Amino acid sequence: MYISGRARKIIQLLLDADEALLVNQIAKTLDVSERTVHRNLKSVEEMVAGYGLQLDRQSGVGLQLSGDSEAKHELEKEVSNTAFSDFTAEERQAIIFSTLLEMDEPIKLFTLANELKVTIATVSNDLDLLENELHTYNLSLVRKRGYGVRMEGNESNKRAALSSLIASHMDPFKYVALLKKNIKKQQQTNTISNRLLGLVDPEKLTIIEKTVNAAMDELPQKLADSAYIGLVVHLALALERLLKGDSIHMDPDYLAQMEESREFAVARKMIRHFEEAFQMDIPKDEIGYITMHLMGAKIRSNQNSLMEESGLDIVYKAKELITYISSMVQDDLRENTVLLNDLAAHLKPSIYRMKQGLVIRNPLIEEIKRDYASLFDLIQEAVEEIFPELDFPDDEIGYLVLHFAAAMIRDEAGTGIRALVICSSGIGTAKILATKLKQHVPEIKHVENKSVLDLDQQELGKYDVVVSTIGLEGFQDEYIQISPMLTNAEVHRIKKAIKQRKITRRLSHDAKPLQQNDDFMQQLKRTQHYTKAVADLLNSVYVANIQEKLPTASVLQVIGNALETHDLIRNRELVIQKLQKREQKGGLGIPDTTLALYHARSSGLDSLSFSIYPLGHPLTLEGMDNSPMKADTILVMLAPDDANQETLDVLSHLSSLIIQDEESMRLFESGDEEQVMAFMSREMQKFLYDKNIL
Repeated sequence: MYISGRARKIIQLLLDADEALLVNQIAKTLDVSERTVHRNLKSVEEMVAGYGLQLDRQSGVGLQLSGDSEAKHELEKEVSNTAFSDFTAEERQAIIFSTLLEMDEPIKLFTLANELKVTIATVSNDLDLLENELHTYNLSLVRKRGYGVRMEGNESNKRAALSSLIASHMDPFKYVALLKKNIKKQQQTNTISNRLLGLVDPEKLTIIEKTVNAAMDELPQKLADSAYIGLVVHLALALERLLKGDSIHMDPDYLAQMEESREFAVARKMIRHFEEAFQMDIPKDEIGYITMHLMGAKIRSNQNSLMEESGLDIVYKAKELITYISSMVQDDLRENTVLLNDLAAHLKPSIYRMKQGLVIRNPLIEEIKRDYASLFDLIQEAVEEIFPELDFPDDEIGYLVLHFAAAMIRDEAGTGIRALVICSSGIGTAKILATKLKQHVPEIKHVENKSVLDLDQQELGKYDVVVSTIGLEGFQDEYIQISPMLTNAEVHRIKKAIKQRKITRRLSHDAKPLQQNDDFMQQLKRTQHYTKAVADLLNSVYVANIQEKLPTASVLQVIGNALETHDLIRNRELVIQKLQKREQKGGLGIPDTTLALYHARSSGLDSLSFSIYPLGHPLTLEGMDNSPMKADTILVMLAPDDANQETLDVLSHLSSLIIQDEESMRLFESGDEEQVMAFMSREMQKFLYDKNIL
């Protein structure tokens, strides 16, 4: 059966929609006029009628397919298997894009035109449009008469473009699901979906997923669902590219620097597993590239992990950004510690990506620009001021907008309804969705965010409503699938579900189930870890003056001796070595103060340590803003190499306390041990209280 590409697209949109679609919505999605949509509706009606379905048209409501769900399923299969000769412009460009990414040799325009069944002039026009998109990935086209066309650029950007191409035309979760089912072998079609499925060998996917799942347990922080799927797709594409001989190359010095990270050790283990499983040699540069993805994709997962290597300079920049935005809006966000922690956790991998030319795609960027236009412009202005050395693309700015928007939306009082949000787009999106739910549905009082990967471990009965931004295959409980930006129609569906839940709850008299033993034991361990970390930290606090005029290296030796004398470290050489390495990585001076913060993890100690060293003769050091400065007080913050997350959480909080405000910075500059101890004790008590431990 023949069906035009445009009619096929309209049918697919109607099949995917949960509610009626307006003609102008369809036109906007397909990038055509409303007249074009109306012109194709007759062929759409004829085709759906053959399956016993009806195209309902209601003025002011829109278009909707009605009929048996099984018939809709059969129609969807038929549409995907239907032979057609005309691709939409979007599909043509995606196919050309995919072909050029796969080809190492130039390809003739005639060959592309023949495959797409269009003229050479049409292909040439598509290439003109495609070039603009390629620039966002730092890729370019070489086009010569008699030569054809070839894509040029480094391998890492080609892989980023491939991943983005898949994300643009298929939901990554659905992409992986289809690969698992080996759809490519079951349905031989020439749609763009199957073209993209053909980029990856499904047989490799099981091994890749098992390897990634094992690696997740060893990572210092949890991956967002979307980051997990993105990593699986990236690895699948990378292995296919490697088999073709397309390998990446990284700067040796940068690669050596990454070797110290936990992510590098995890990536190396994954690569060794792949070498063994697929009988292939994989260059060391690939370990570095996977490390970049692991470092760039992690989220905080409700833990303030600011005490990372090079972490405090990022916290300082995050505070600058918050201060800048606060000065331009009515809300003073400077005391919002949640925003500070979330922003710092996001900025570190974000800055890392930009410095390394690693492209990221924000699937919500158009909605963000539309819904938060003024805030977007303001943050764009702010990052240009605060990060003059970096070029923030719109996609990165969009994620920052989500963090600030979530902090600025005021919660509305609810009436006790508990909601679970399952969101794959990262912590920023989850937070903005949670705040929107509470804003637009006053009945909702408590909102929690969970990972789709953790659903089997969660006690879902305690939630009144479950919403998800992704389809949940095999999910037994009722849930509402919504978009990350939460439309009015979706709000209506949620309110309806809550009303039903209220009635059900009034009829139910079941007792509240006790907490599972394993959950209780986990909470008990966390409590022990937190209280031990705080006690160790407060017990370690001391101030020691260094009056001699010494170079930095000698000052560190004196500090090492003092720490050893106070029995706070076991191996002085190991600790000093780590502090020196940290110094080489970047500025440690806190701008607008006379403080320098040395911090590191080392196997040379067993518990937390924090000490202060006022100097009789100031040192000239590099500040966190890359400018030289005078420091007359050295702060030293140390953690064991194998520190648990709760321990790092405590140090993260201390990091933020140091630069909390001018008063706190001046306190640490004073070197007054009694006042510093009183301040830290008071703030750590609040910290444990906020964690529901006291």
